[in-house]
Amino acid sequence: MAAYIAKRILLMFPTLLGVVTAAFVIVQFVPGGPVERAIAQMQGHGGQGATAQFSTAEAAPPQEGAYRGAQGIDPEFIKELKALYGFDKPAHERYLKMLWDYARFDLGRSYYRDVPVTQLVLEKMPVSISLGLWTTLLVYLIGVPLGIAKAVRAGTAFDFWTSLAVFLGHAIPAFLFAIVLMVLFAGGRYFDLFPLRGLVSNTWSDMSALQRVFDYLWHITLPVISLTLGAFASLTILTRNAFLDEMSKPYVLTARAKGAGRARVLWGHVFRNAMLVVIAGFPAAFVASFFTGSLLVEYIFSLDGLGLLGYEAAVGRDFPVVLGVVYLYALLGVGMKLVTDLAYVAVDPRIHFGGAEG
Repeated sequence: MAAYIAKRILLMFPTLLGVVTAAFVIVQFVPGGPVERAIAQMQGHGGQGATAQFSTAEAAPPQEGAYRGAQGIDPEFIKELKALYGFDKPAHERYLKMLWDYARFDLGRSYYRDVPVTQLVLEKMPVSISLGLWTTLLVYLIGVPLGIAKAVRAGTAFDFWTSLAVFLGHAIPAFLFAIVLMVLFAGGRYFDLFPLRGLVSNTWSDMSALQRVFDYLWHITLPVISLTLGAFASLTILTRNAFLDEMSKPYVLTARAKGAGRARVLWGHVFRNAMLVVIAGFPAAFVASFFTGSLLVEYIFSLDGLGLLGYEAAVGRDFPVVLGVVYLYALLGVGMKLVTDLAYVAVDPRIHFGGAEG
């Protein structure tokens, strides 16, 4: 196992390299980069302010490779802008510098906030950790037992009625649940039981330890419920199908023919085989709860987390933040994959990774 863990850690590096390289290449072809945005903003001021200081008396003739819309602006100022955002160096030099910085976990500085990306990530991390951990925990606590119960009671009234709830959860996205919960319970048209925005109250620093716990849970309730309702259905269906597939295999019939009780067969044989499929989807579910699933929910409840940070950075062409967030999620994803492999052994000790190949 130790050798396998060491091998998987070594294999993380080419995976991270591939993700970061792909993100860097995509960024190079995205139109409307920071230099072009700065030029557009200055052009929009009608020649006042910064434009008036750096514009030439006569429009400079367009040059090959020049930025569109840069005519009339001092070429020296364009060079200063490119140097400011690091675009004065060739792409391969910027790429190698980025790799060296990322190896030291230096994610650079935000173009527009002028703070280190690492600082931004750490500031947004509590929100994403809260949403991700609580949502993943509740999804597995609800989806796995419900899926097992549906498999054991397949074809019964219980299976039918719970399938309706599962289909609704599968069809309705989390942000619609968030809007409904906000209207119903957060001062909309009906009840005003939960706060509408933020992770904690403004007076959180003045509260006692117990009051802080209750205040935190009070704020996180509706966002977590909306994310859980939008995510448990897939896990429930996966668990049900995995258990039904295992329960139909010959070894189950053999165990029952030998006199093993239903509960013993279910928990002693079927469970550890069926759960391997469920565990395999854990990394994707965990990472998704941090970013893709929580983005609109963060926006609706005014929770400033990593999902919203990455989205705003992509829209604003804040490339260091975009690449830093991508790197962070790739690192989180490969780490969760290793945790998944270790969970395989915890569920089924028969699995042996000693001779496994990369």
